Amino acid sequence: MEHSPHAVPTPCIGICALDRAGVCTGCLRTVDEITRWRTMSRPEQHHVMQHALPLREQLRQSLRGSLAEHERLLRALHPLDQPPPGDGWNRSELIDLLPPGPPVEAAVLAGIIPREGGAQVLLTRRTDTLRHHGGQVGFPGGRMEPEDRDAVAAAIRESDEEIALKPDQVQVLGYLDPFVTITGYRVMPVVAVIDPAFVAVPEPGEVAEVFEVPLSYLMDPANLHHVEIDHRGRIRHVLEYGWPGQRIWGATAAILYNLRRRLEQTA
Repeated sequence: MEHSPHAVPTPCIGICALDRAGVCTGCLRTVDEITRWRTMSRPEQHHVMQHALPLREQLRQSLRGSLAEHERLLRALHPLDQPPPGDGWNRSELIDLLPPGPPVEAAVLAGIIPREGGAQVLLTRRTDTLRHHGGQVGFPGGRMEPEDRDAVAAAIRESDEEIALKPDQVQVLGYLDPFVTITGYRVMPVVAVIDPAFVAVPEPGEVAEVFEVPLSYLMDPANLHHVEIDHRGRIRHVLEYGWPGQRIWGATAAILYNLRRRLEQTA
């Protein structure tokens, strides 16, 4: 197998080259499986090799062809080997409101789920008691930690922690443009296809609800509105969707707007 800067030695194949989701490009084992391989029992190893890995390969192949927008998304997104630079496409709008100092690096997973009735975007509503952005709708994600290889690793780690989305349940496609928040975060949105069989298990301390919204609804300009809010005594204009029962606005709406604009440029 090829060598990787993130190579993990393994007993059965030699060197595993990990993809951006933390899954070996050759044997398809996850980092956790590779790490625990020597301590697994023979039945556990047999189950992984004879059952888990074939199903994982079948899932990968099905995800490649299950999303009608797959090829168009690939054209619209920044490639995984070319993360977009810059402070954030919206920074000029917030320049006089940002806190001093360098931004905090963060990443979110903009997950798209293929459904029979059309693609759905996975969103979460944060627990009301959270100190920052409590009760707000957003994508799974958070600040990057020192152990994260890149934004993809951070987005997938946070998604696992928040809603139990595992690395082998996603196919990462690429990046949107970085976005800066008024709280001083530089957010890198990672777009991925999610296994339709995935069942979210919200972490109650962080996530109150997980729900889906049709991609077609979010990509329709008629559904996105400019609204005025009072921020520290100043009037600001932010984006908001009128989705029933949920307020999808602010940074989340802006990231979805960025996705729409990039898709429009490839039409």
